[in-house]
Parts: sequence; structure tokens; C-alpha cells
Amino acid sequence: MIGAIAGDIIGSVYERRPVKTKDFPLFHDRCRFTDDTVLTVAVAQAVLTGRPYRECLKTVGGRHPRAGYGGAFARWLRAEDPQPYNSWGNGSAMRVSPVGFAFSSEDEVLRQARRSAEVSHNHPEGVKGARAAALAVFLARKGTGKEGIRARIAGDFGYDLSRTVNDVRPGYSFDVSCQGTVPEAMIAFLDSQSYEDAIRNAVSLGGDSDTLACVAGGIAEAFYGAVPEDIRREARKRLTPDLLEIVDLFYMTHMQGHEADGRREP
Repeated sequence: MIGAIAGDIIGSVYERRPVKTKDFPLFHDRCRFTDDTVLTVAVAQAVLTGRPYRECLKTVGGRHPRAGYGGAFARWLRAEDPQPYNSWGNGSAMRVSPVGFAFSSEDEVLRQARRSAEVSHNHPEGVKGARAAALAVFLARKGTGKEGIRARIAGDFGYDLSRTVNDVRPGYSFDVSCQGTVPEAMIAFLDSQSYEDAIRNAVSLGGDSDTLACVAGGIAEAFYGAVPEDIRREARKRLTPDLLEIVDLFYMTHMQGHEADGRREP
């Protein structure tokens, strides 16, 4: 999960300032966690406690009202009785990585990903993006190779994963939709040689860089094993105590031993 969080933090300064290159400082002075991190941690809390996703998103999100939520989700967060608003935005996919790490079967991962999405992003594309992202984390965690992940996600969800980062980068621009974010984030991972390379690929595409790197980072952590210690340390330094508490409990409960798993070759 820290892989998704670090991706969000690293990408945060490039969201409106696309760099279109892999040569950039990983941690800029203005790097910060955004709504991607807050809501990822909220999903982790729901998984840990068994409380409804809606309740945890509202509680944890409400503690961080200036995290950079989109307008519709900000209204959802403030509502006394928030309801789904038919969103196809990429918010459902950027927060779902804990589901891919926590559950033990594909069916349960897909079921829980749907549940986590539908409380707000109940448009078919919003649900599909969350399910695809969670399944990619699960498959990577279970040892599926990159070509196997590519084939499953493309076959099950209809995303075009035949492109490369170099194919996507020139014409890609800011896009907050699931259908315009999730495939590109997966390509950033599939074209990578390491966790850090996946993040650099994602940010270099331009556009919604924090979310691209958040989605790619979650899958890359599951595939490569531990996030490099220097990146992990810098990401943790930027989290508040309440978020760190949930992150640490999630690792203790659902990811013990993950960091010791083989760091696989690309």
C-alpha cells in the first residue's frame, strides 16, 4: 500500500505541471499526500475493521478536508447521507489497492473492489476501473508475470494494453476518467524495470500524475516486493500520525512477509 501512497506523493507536484520525461526529482519540496492517499488509507481501514466503505471514506476523508478532492466527491464527503453519484472518475481506482493486497481469492477481490467503488463511483466505468486495478494488484502479489497480468486485464476489462509508455506519452493529457487513467497506469507498470521505474513512467505520461503514479505504484509494489527504503522513508515522513497508524496496522495484519518476498526481475 505504501507503493500507492508514495506514487501519489511523488506525482502530486506534477499534476498540473506535466514533465513528459522520466528525469525529475522523486521528492520535491512541495510534494504532499493528496486525496489519493487519504482515501486509500480509508479503504484500508474498512478492510481492517469490517466497517462499511462509505463510513470509513467519510470518516478518514473528513479528517483531511483539504486533501484536494474533486468537486463532486467533496460534496459527497460533506453530505449527511452521501449517495453514489454515477461517477466514472478515477477516484474509485486510485483508492482500491488495499483490496488487492488483503483478500485471498480473485472472486473476493473483485467483489470487494466493486463494493468500495459503488458507494460513490457507481458508473460502470468507475466500477470497472476499481475492479481492474484491484485484480492487477492481486495477480502481481500472487506471482503472475507481466504478460499474464496484461492478458487478464485486457481480456477481462477490454483495456488496450498493447501500447508502450513511449506510444502513450506524446499525445496524452490530463484525464480524470477511469477509462483514461487505469490503462495508462497499468502500461506504466508493465513497461517498468523496477518500482521506481514504474513511478517515473507514470509521472512522465503527464496528466493526472498523482493518480497515475498511485495506481501504478500499488501494482508495482505487489509485483516487485518491498518499496525501496529511501522512497518508503520519504513517503512516511509526509504522512500524518492518524494515517500512519492505519498504514502500519494494515501492514502488520495483511502484508507481513510481503516485503521479504522475492524482488522479481522485470
